[in-house]
Amino acid sequence: MNSKTKNIIGWILAVVLALAFVMAGGVKLSGQAEMIQNFEKWGLPIRAMYLIGGAEILGAIGILIPKTRFLAVLGLLGLMLGAIGTHLLNGEAFIPPLVLLILLGALTWIRKPLNSN
Repeated sequence: MNSKTKNIIGWILAVVLALAFVMAGGVKLSGQAEMIQNFEKWGLPIRAMYLIGGAEILGAIGILIPKTRFLAVLGLLGLMLGAIGTHLLNGEAFIPPLVLLILLGALTWIRKPLNSN
């Protein structure tokens, strides 16, 4: 794949992921009743919901800034691993965070420096 194609795909993937994490974080920060019930059911404090939501939005912004992209992806990968674990421990579907985890990995691979082969 040539560098121009990788660049275009990388930006599309970054924007899609940023939108997904802004929406996910926004739902948590809005304090919707269903989200509060989920965090209570999982045995997590409500302040964790706001912390995770804020981290998701900051990560979404970070993905769009080339100099912060790698750190943002690392943080979001950690959040998605935590989400997958939480859903597995509670017998719930874990496919949505798994898909985001895979897409974050793809973004990292596509956007790696050209000289790193």
